[in-house]
Amino acid sequence: MKDIDYNALAQTYQTPLYVYDLQKISSAFLSLKDAFRARKSLICYALKANSNLSIIHHLGTLGSGADCVSIGEVRRALRAGIPKYKIIFSGVGKQDSEIQEALQSDILFLNVESEKELQRIESIAKALNKVARISIRVNPNIDAKTHPYISTGLHENKFGVDIQQAKAMYIFAKNSLYIEPVGIHFHIGSQLTDIEPIRQAAKKIAQLAHSLIALKIDLKFFDVGGGIGIRYENENLISPYDYSQAILEALYGLDLTIICEPGRFLVGESGVLLTRVLYEKYNGDKRFVVVDAAMNDLMRPTLYHAKHKVECFDKQDLESTPCDVVGPICESGDYLAKNIMLPPLAHGDLLKIENVGAYGYSMASNYNTRLRPAEVAVQNGNARLIKNRERFEDIISDEEKLLENVGHIDSHSKGEL
Repeated sequence: MKDIDYNALAQTYQTPLYVYDLQKISSAFLSLKDAFRARKSLICYALKANSNLSIIHHLGTLGSGADCVSIGEVRRALRAGIPKYKIIFSGVGKQDSEIQEALQSDILFLNVESEKELQRIESIAKALNKVARISIRVNPNIDAKTHPYISTGLHENKFGVDIQQAKAMYIFAKNSLYIEPVGIHFHIGSQLTDIEPIRQAAKKIAQLAHSLIALKIDLKFFDVGGGIGIRYENENLISPYDYSQAILEALYGLDLTIICEPGRFLVGESGVLLTRVLYEKYNGDKRFVVVDAAMNDLMRPTLYHAKHKVECFDKQDLESTPCDVVGPICESGDYLAKNIMLPPLAHGDLLKIENVGAYGYSMASNYNTRLRPAEVAVQNGNARLIKNRERFEDIISDEEKLLENVGHIDSHSKGEL
């Protein structure tokens, strides 16, 4: 995003502000699509990474499908123009109403996470007189070698079922009048930087696929999940080519369409968070740079101890000293970076926090009654607003109406709001 005038964007849209480079998203998507060009494949963007409708729509124009983990995300995908036959509904805890709506929406399939869920899907499909297309998420019990909060492929994680359970569930599905097993799925974790766990998991699940096909279970899709990492610091990255080759090697002899569900890989490096310095302070020798962004705007540093590069504008010629970049929230855990080097900063100076396109805005909250920031997309040098900055009235309107109903707000106090 070298050609983007961040100062102008910050001036126009105020800070904190998320800015996304759509060309970077296109490049990431096309690199992965090209890596699988030798086989039938479908890339289903994981909406949880960034669920802005404009981001989803942009990926849809490139041919992307959608991996969703709530009915809200299914609705977003449909609203953004993703064809129903490219939408997958995953997630451990689907409610009956979500399953019903997904079946009525006729999406590609539901990823099933447990025997009880499969039974609920059958019951709901029977009541609707529909056949539910499903895939079963198999937990290969392989260590993804990533942060424990985003590791999903071990038995100690809540996701999926073991191989023996999966076999029994596929046989149950095959014999059901209301379930059609069409795929097999695994996903071992996020921010993966080592190809070997992916290779091992793919081989293990491919062996299971062979045995299921031998049982006359007509699988069509081999869903390898997502998880390819990006560079926040000095990580060794998995190239799309190496990733695809590991999958293709495992699938030798299987004529299945490959589905992958990248999120972070597609949008992570596209985004920056702009924030202005409020002031500096010292507690003893400890230097703090207090900014107008906070942990409610970017949760990753607090939640995962994640590190994002922070860059200042126009002061590179000054000597830098160590500091913590912190926000206004009433928590000691409210920080955006720790022990980084920055030059002396003054009120109004602009900082750029990099690689926040994934799990940035999508994890933002109103903690401390803070308003979530605006979002801007840049394409071919043109910037456009894709999410308005929240207003105080937006976040209290329903509360205020409900409180008015019990007569606890008179006209005077309402005016003070």
